[in-house]
Amino acid sequence: MSLFPRSFFSNDQFSFPPIFRLLDEFDHYSRTSDRGLGSFKSFTPKFDIKEHKDSYELQGELPGIDQKDIDIEFTEATTLTIKGRTEHSYSSSAPPRGFIEGEVKNGEEPSKTVIKSEEGKSSQAVEKYWVRERSVGEFSRSFGFPTAIDQDNVKASMKNGILSIIVPKAQKQSSRKITIG
Repeated sequence: MSLFPRSFFSNDQFSFPPIFRLLDEFDHYSRTSDRGLGSFKSFTPKFDIKEHKDSYELQGELPGIDQKDIDIEFTEATTLTIKGRTEHSYSSSAPPRGFIEGEVKNGEEPSKTVIKSEEGKSSQAVEKYWVRERSVGEFSRSFGFPTAIDQDNVKASMKNGILSIIVPKAQKQSSRKITIG
């Protein structure tokens, strides 16, 4: 491990990795800073946008989100807004035999952790997360297009957590000559 950064030994005055690292740290900070806002959580799904000769193609990563929880609308003539919501959902099943320490033998009842509150009432244990990395909450993304678009022929589909939207460009109006009569 060197005591000096690599840029100390190089003549490259315009090294980009520190800038990218700064942007990544800012993105991480902005994502984690909204955790103290109570129950309101939001996240920003990532999208790819391609321009074709006659259309725009948007592909966004929305894993675990149902189609019914996504709204796509035009807020302006050339602005498309995608909104949605997701929550944690879990399904649990019995763990395999021998997986849990202190396995229950035939005829015995499993032990449960019970928490007693200050008033003496008992309640079930609260789930303890070791890591929570999945994106949950609400999201909203808006995309502005530089040219007129054909709103009536926009097509959207969702497969394997990828939302695909095809936004056709509007046909250019041909000029026509008007005679004075």
